[in-house]
Amino acid sequence: MTSSSSPSQDTKRLAHAYPEGLRADALMEEDVAWSYEIDGERDGDQFDRSERAALRRVAGLSTELEDVTEVEYRQLRLERVVLVGVWTSGTAQDADNSLAELAALAETAGALVLDGVIQRRDKPDAATYIGSGKAVELRDIVLETGADTVICDGELSPGQLIQLEDVVKVKVIDRTALILDIFAQHAKSREGKAQVALAQMQYMLPRLRGWGQSLSRQMGGGRGGLATRGPGETKIETDRRRIREKMAKMRREIAEMKTGREVKRQERRRHKVPSVAIAGYTNAGKSSLLNRLTGAGVLVENALFATLDPTVRRAQTPSGRLYTLADTVGFVRHLPHHLVEAFRSTMEEVGDSDLILHVVDGSHPVPEEQLAAVREVIRDVGATDVPEIVVINKADAADPLVLQRLLRTEKRSIAVSARTGQGIDELLALIDNELPRPAVEIEALVPYTHGKLVARAHTEGEVISEEHTAEGTLLKVRVHEELAADLAPYVPAQLA
Repeated sequence: MTSSSSPSQDTKRLAHAYPEGLRADALMEEDVAWSYEIDGERDGDQFDRSERAALRRVAGLSTELEDVTEVEYRQLRLERVVLVGVWTSGTAQDADNSLAELAALAETAGALVLDGVIQRRDKPDAATYIGSGKAVELRDIVLETGADTVICDGELSPGQLIQLEDVVKVKVIDRTALILDIFAQHAKSREGKAQVALAQMQYMLPRLRGWGQSLSRQMGGGRGGLATRGPGETKIETDRRRIREKMAKMRREIAEMKTGREVKRQERRRHKVPSVAIAGYTNAGKSSLLNRLTGAGVLVENALFATLDPTVRRAQTPSGRLYTLADTVGFVRHLPHHLVEAFRSTMEEVGDSDLILHVVDGSHPVPEEQLAAVREVIRDVGATDVPEIVVINKADAADPLVLQRLLRTEKRSIAVSARTGQGIDELLALIDNELPRPAVEIEALVPYTHGKLVARAHTEGEVISEEHTAEGTLLKVRVHEELAADLAPYVPAQLA
């Protein structure tokens, strides 16, 4: 927490508030009693030192089932989890929002959130993430709630993972492992499953552990036969070698599958079909927007990462121009770099597009954080040069003040509701204006025997006017150079 007043101003106030003899004691005292004269102008909530250092419970995170019928409906035993976060920067509200998002991720993975605590630190503890003393307190909370898993709101090193588990005596996972688990549940296509498997193996490789017989040697020894002398290979080394081999095989498979999508992309480029990519935060309404614009029938669910596999659909602008609309995987704050690498081939749809529809949830408390998180990933995949339209979705449920703030700060933005259809017509008109237009304007009289050229003009170009005459179809179109060369022989003599 920062103070809005300067140190010199605080000293002057203390000079008025305390007699001369007590002034030095008051300045040295860490916990000076609060007074409006001294502390009234400070911004935000002020915490005592003990409160700042304590594990602070976050209210409203528990999702424990109380209704008996709901318990019976969920026949599978859900993991009972306690969430823990480290608040290093920002406000207390920022820390609470981050832990609330972690709770939503845990629910999506099928867990039952029992409690959530936050530890205020300058940086995470190198040994146990939250410090040895707070780890013991966390152990007490785990015993009190009956939890069997602890989820940390950050990526833990292998050492932090082992030492925190040794203290709390239950399974400990981090935010990265949780997101990878959700992706593994939701991946449906062959490519999506391969990408998730690769990301999981990349994450697992440095975190392999073994004990007892698992550390025994696999060959070796002084009395062995040919090729068996020496210390031999431990079981954990064998596991690491096998994972590396599987990762190499998975990368080859993903590269082969990438080729098929690249062929389709080149075909679209050859026909000069503009492409639009929908990118945005998870659960911002990307699939709902795709369905509203194209009638694609993609799965829509109020859950994080409900759809992972990219969907490409054909669409048409109000002026009749054809383009493709691609739905991409959702993003989230601190998206694991393993996933960014594994899904790089999928995310290339964003980099190769002519226009990005950046969808943001207008009903979210802090939509600016969603925008920043998505733009960070867009920057990672090298798509910063692609034009962007910020589509503020869920306008029907959003705070009007938040909508006004976003529309004012984001110059190329529009508020829509994929559920009610509000603003969709304006969005289609905006897409029509922003898509790149063919460079050559030409007027040609195409004989009726060459109807394919007229069809190409409609699919690959922009028809300004069309008139059917006795000699053929008189077209005034805006097309690319290749089609312009094919139409050139039919330009009327007076226009040539």
